[in-house]
Amino acid sequence: MTDKTDIKTESSGTGTIDIGPNTENERKILFETSNGERVYLQDTSIIVTFPAKRRTLTTSWINGGCQEDLKGIFNHKVPTKGRTSHELEGGSVPEYLKIAASRLGLDPSRASGLLTAANMRNAVIKTQSFRGLEVTAVVTGGIEVNGGRAGDPASYYQEDERYEPVGGTINVILLIGANMPPYALTRVLMTATEAKTAALQQLMASSRYSNGVATGSGTDMIAVVVDSTSSMTLTDAGKHSKLGEMIGKCVLEGVQEAVGLQSELTPLTQRDMLVRLDRFGVDESNYWKVASAMDGDNKKARFLKDLREISCNPSLVGYVASVLHIIDEISWGLIPENAGRKAALAMMRELPQLLGAQEDVPMDVLLNERESIMDNWISITAWIVKNGKCPNLYGDRQ
Repeated sequence: MTDKTDIKTESSGTGTIDIGPNTENERKILFETSNGERVYLQDTSIIVTFPAKRRTLTTSWINGGCQEDLKGIFNHKVPTKGRTSHELEGGSVPEYLKIAASRLGLDPSRASGLLTAANMRNAVIKTQSFRGLEVTAVVTGGIEVNGGRAGDPASYYQEDERYEPVGGTINVILLIGANMPPYALTRVLMTATEAKTAALQQLMASSRYSNGVATGSGTDMIAVVVDSTSSMTLTDAGKHSKLGEMIGKCVLEGVQEAVGLQSELTPLTQRDMLVRLDRFGVDESNYWKVASAMDGDNKKARFLKDLREISCNPSLVGYVASVLHIIDEISWGLIPENAGRKAALAMMRELPQLLGAQEDVPMDVLLNERESIMDNWISITAWIVKNGKCPNLYGDRQ
């Protein structure tokens, strides 16, 4: 076992962990809070145990809502087989969680469980401390399959108590070293959810169900634990409070690191034009279809190689980010469509100079105000890749 003093702590007060190897059914301690909550890795689960008199609020199927007598919370990796709840061992999600709790050595009547498809070895622990108050977030996160934006079209309709899980989930367990009344715990949920959404928006994570930026996954879960024995009682977890700031930082940083580990969603991987265009369903095949109809040699392998290279040009990524934001603002009703299109086309006319194109670009042929912004973007960038002979094609990657 290791104790808290073995955890590497950054100067910001944020802790990270190195899980390392473990054998089946062995509990390995990862972290211990100053209030006595312990975080363990066991097989395919993260377990949090805590002393008596902890108030909890969870979104779990078992012992969810606000509880006063739980002894533990676990985050469990669901088996890959079985796409609906009735295919799980036990025949339902609640029964499956009870079975999982028992196997982890927990009393199912006094435990609450979260489900995910994420690897527990990609778990992240973040801690903030201030004047005797400690906040810890234990986060696992996947977003590549199930990222969605609030208000996106539904994936299923729940009937007969059956649930159809979809891969990709962000789960957060928050441990707060203070007493809080039940109503204040609901504010914790709001602040933590906003922080999760901010983390995904800062990474421009894509919804898989619309052209929007993801605000979470469709199966995210959360658990909050507060210490009812603490002499410190806090009633405000909103953004203006210090507690709210600490919750926000722990969750935001934890989510960003977790989705990086699980989904390889990082600032660096997002610095790619094709990655940004994926949100709108644009890929290499769309580019080749347009490019192959243009004048010039149709050498597909060479074209795709150059496309991938130019796609990582940071200046070009900056341009496509601006153009896509114009498209977003048009869809939100903030910019009239015609005005947005004119602004986007004006930016596109600057691309040849930005990339140092040595050939004259037939703007009148490539850009058409009657076509969509996206079609114009694909047209001009495909031509530049195919015929532009740009010495600045790859740009400064720094």
